Amino acid sequence: MTDRNALVVDDHPTNRLLAGALLKKLGWTVREAESGEAALTLAAQHSFRLVLLDISMPGLSGEETCVALRQGQAERQMHILAYTAHAFPEDRLRFLAVGFDDILVKPINRQRLEELVGHLA
Repeated sequence: MTDRNALVVDDHPTNRLLAGALLKKLGWTVREAESGEAALTLAAQHSFRLVLLDISMPGLSGEETCVALRQGQAERQMHILAYTAHAFPEDRLRFLAVGFDDILVKPINRQRLEELVGHLA
């Protein structure tokens, strides 16, 4: 069952650790990736219901990774959140346009995380 499988993608280990810990407290099984390329590899091997995806990473950006995830997982119900410090209105519109479902602004907040993922359970 893939309903509670999440992937946290961020090039900073502390950000992955914090987001992963909060998701685990909410009952999710969490895998981590340090890059867009690693995220695509994991997504090819596992089904994820939720992906927290950093925008600014070396190699593939979060936006490029989101587009690739959407192309590779078209038949699956994957919810992708931009996990970023970039929270300007024009950024939000751009993120939604490339395929993100919503934006989770850093620093992460448990209440906001619950609001964004609570309906996915």
